[in-house]
Amino acid sequence: MAASRSQIVATIGPKSGTPEILREMVRHHMDVMRLNLSWGTHEEHASYIDALRAVSADAGVRIPIILDLSGPRKQTDTEHHFDAANHHDGQALLTKKDMDDLRFGLSKGVEYVCVSYVGRKEDVEEARSAIRAAGGSACVIAKIERKCAVERADEIIAASDAVMIGRGDLGHEVPIEQIPFIERELIEKCNRAGKPVITATQMMLSMLTNPEPTRAEVTDVAYAIGLGSDAVMLSEETARGAYPIEAVTEMEKIVLEAEAHLPGREIHLL
Repeated sequence: MAASRSQIVATIGPKSGTPEILREMVRHHMDVMRLNLSWGTHEEHASYIDALRAVSADAGVRIPIILDLSGPRKQTDTEHHFDAANHHDGQALLTKKDMDDLRFGLSKGVEYVCVSYVGRKEDVEEARSAIRAAGGSACVIAKIERKCAVERADEIIAASDAVMIGRGDLGHEVPIEQIPFIERELIEKCNRAGKPVITATQMMLSMLTNPEPTRAEVTDVAYAIGLGSDAVMLSEETARGAYPIEAVTEMEKIVLEAEAHLPGREIHLL
């Protein structure tokens, strides 16, 4: 579906999951809500979903929800990375936790399931089969954040309903200076395939503790829009940052300014 403005995806967590905060985020054009199942309980995430549904109904807008599965990962107190030592191509990608989280999300009617650490098209097909087996109809977003996924991007994009570029974990698998050019390549491939693409990770990370983004962050968001990204995403900035409303507001201003210089661009909505 084509649109006139790139979408803003905001991750919801303890700092943003109240009706009051969500109402302001929706007012400032949060278009999609993401739930990061690497953190929090089902009860907490259910409360965020219920609050958003009520707020979006009052506002008369549709706000789809992305359930972002953890995948096979090693976790510390502050971050997680792909568990390469214990996962190999050919193994089932979805963990027991993922399956429990998937059933929870489908029971709450989420529209999208994001599959972490995808390495091949079969991982996408596995997730789609699991969704259907659970009686769901959610669309599948493939998160490209591994070197092998970049190498197999064409088949993964073809198998998916949408793509998320996970620049954080990708930066642990390829030299970090290559990330902007991989980002460009993936966005171009998604655009040609007509699949929505979300650019994610550390887009405005300084807003965890500051009410304004840095100049470099503004440039990063504008660069993604200029490349053709259909959506840009806030993660920690809105999930646990001190300024979730300001983060959405600032991102909206950057998106609108970038698109003022890109007339007639086709955008594919989530």
